[in-house]
Amino acid sequence: MRLPRSLTAQSWTARFSITSGVAILVLIAIAWVVFGFGSLGLNTSATIALSLGILLTAGLGVGLMALVFYSNRSGQDDLVQRSARER
Repeated sequence: MRLPRSLTAQSWTARFSITSGVAILVLIAIAWVVFGFGSLGLNTSATIALSLGILLTAGLGVGLMALVFYSNRSGQDDLVQRSARER
């Protein structure tokens, strides 16, 4: 039995978001271990703010890209293009 196109797009989008989020967390952890943020001269609260800013910005980028992929895979783009041609 084949899943509807929107369900496969949703599962792919979820996997993409989770994988990207984990990869970003791993990269930040590696950077923290290798380089350490102490050399930046920041106190603890500034380091936490920096880390949260990086995570939230990367999360926003991942979320927006996931929505672009979902829109393309679910056929929403085709509907918009079709209606634009009919005008």
